[in-house]
Amino acid sequence: MNTPKPTSPAPGAPKSRFERKANAAAAKAPPVRIADNKKALFNYHIEDRYEAGMVLQGWEVKAVRLGKVQLTDGYVVVRDGELYLIGCQINPIRSTSTHVTAEAARTKKLLLNKDEIRRLIGKVEQKGFTLVPLNLHWKNGRVKCDIALAKGKAEHDKRDTVKEREGKREVERTLKIHRS
Repeated sequence: MNTPKPTSPAPGAPKSRFERKANAAAAKAPPVRIADNKKALFNYHIEDRYEAGMVLQGWEVKAVRLGKVQLTDGYVVVRDGELYLIGCQINPIRSTSTHVTAEAARTKKLLLNKDEIRRLIGKVEQKGFTLVPLNLHWKNGRVKCDIALAKGKAEHDKRDTVKEREGKREVERTLKIHRS
């Protein structure tokens, strides 16, 4: 009798069904947020969103893991056909940045495809468009930055945003009272 030989899985492939489930769950997991720029959604109308990689130094990655990041004053500029994040504060940790002169507000390079960068440059040169960082998050073990092509809001638009927010809170309060 010829019995079929069990085939061994390919190198690097999950061996058991438990490993396959764990890998599938990890692939479906949403990116872990590091920092949000809440001011951006208040001050700008968001047109398009892009996800860019970031060039970071070792001490910056360790500080990001501990959540020592502030993104509210950050903005994105285009220099020589490349994108740079300015104003993102990554506060150094004393124990990890002893051998390096750590600069908290260092300009960080953003990584995108050339076509996406060309498209963004074309839009930014149009009147009223700017590039704003929305958040930092982990994706596949790397720090990513969501940037947005945005137009500035006028003062009356900001007031409308505040009115909508207060109206939603009021509705939630009344619903909460009536449920009790």
